[in-house]
Amino acid sequence: MLYLSQLLGTPVEDAQGTRVGKIIDVITTVGTRFTASTTPPSSQPFPSLQASQSSSTSSISTPRPILVVEGHDDQHWSAPVEQVEWHGATLRLRAPVGQLAAYTASASPQEVSLAREVLDKQVIDIEHKKAVRVNDVCFSEDWQIRGIDNSTLGLVRRLAPSWLLGARSKRAPTTLIPWERIELIGEETAEDEQGEQGEAAESHPAHSARQQSGQLAELRPADIADIVHQLTPGQGARLIEGLDNETAADTLEEIDTDRQGHILESIHPERAADILAAMEPDEAADLLARLPDERAQELLRRMTPEESEDVQELLEYEEDTAGGLMTTSCVAITSTKSVAEALEELRRSVREHDMHATYIYCIADEASEDYRLLGSVSIWDLLVADPAQPLTELMETDLVTVAPDADPQDVAEIMAKYNLLAVPVVSEGRILEGVVTVDDALDVLLPNERRRRPTRMY
Repeated sequence: MLYLSQLLGTPVEDAQGTRVGKIIDVITTVGTRFTASTTPPSSQPFPSLQASQSSSTSSISTPRPILVVEGHDDQHWSAPVEQVEWHGATLRLRAPVGQLAAYTASASPQEVSLAREVLDKQVIDIEHKKAVRVNDVCFSEDWQIRGIDNSTLGLVRRLAPSWLLGARSKRAPTTLIPWERIELIGEETAEDEQGEQGEAAESHPAHSARQQSGQLAELRPADIADIVHQLTPGQGARLIEGLDNETAADTLEEIDTDRQGHILESIHPERAADILAAMEPDEAADLLARLPDERAQELLRRMTPEESEDVQELLEYEEDTAGGLMTTSCVAITSTKSVAEALEELRRSVREHDMHATYIYCIADEASEDYRLLGSVSIWDLLVADPAQPLTELMETDLVTVAPDADPQDVAEIMAKYNLLAVPVVSEGRILEGVVTVDDALDVLLPNERRRRPTRMY
């Protein structure tokens, strides 16, 4: 095995054996996934370079890392691993130094510096759904990255001389986490640290979010939220930025309320507005209410009028009221329509707005600016009813409702008493303002330290 900690500082010689510099970094690309080589172990102090791209591996051919060589005059060169070979404990160039390209750190989110961005940093262990610290990076004999070592031995290997550790210094640790099963976290910048201390977010420049392999987005939002809680707000922001809008929104909804604001302030405003637009209106309103007014207004301006309308309406209500707890995401339809029309409206809401309603609310007139509530029908009743039957024959008119200024604790107790999955919030004249859903009611009943968002039921 070859480890990054052993490689850094390794002397580099030209073809004539004259020292020209040393290794200071290894560069790879995001998404480069390697597996262990089947090449027999070498008897040299370090593994021999297998220059051929046809080395037997259990994965398809992938780009090899680039070695960064620092010369005597602070010059930096890019040395492809095919251009070097081991000569004892020294790397010797196969080509003249003059043929090496100058190295300049790239701002590309695809390029990864193993020394600066991986070693001693936290990464995500996808299999175990947690953040781990990288104590070393392990290469196979043909320079493919096998994985990261987060064991105590990885630390000892860097502190103790190899002769003291003997064969253990080159042995692959049993705790090696395969490179293909980790996700990198974007670098935390000085601006992130300012954001955590409450600095104005509009002063933050645009960030290049770390491109992800897609494996993180395959986890449940609650699992991603658990990982985010193990990171600083700045790191959590970089991780969320790398997700698609829907996954980022679902994850942000699962994060503790105090941390949500810090994370959102660490995300560039344009990206933050996109994520807010993908959130449930009540969740977005709750989050914006915790931000400084200037920041909240900026994010609302960056959202389209259609996206921000419901959120701005909810912001008018006090947080500790039913109005502040409710969502405007509900299906309301004129009571004279048929079951078939109601089911089609339900399907459209799911397709276009990802709205998973449990009840259809029957109103006097959809064209009216104010929705006067007449009754409700559960989707279970709709599924077994005659498609031609009008909603007026099915709807329940003796509804349990709450006022917009009702206390959230009272709302939660009412829902528990009557076994409701949602309760409509109505103002004077039975005007439907929104609904309080069971997940938000449950959040009210839980003690503060346990107020984590459960998976949404609808």
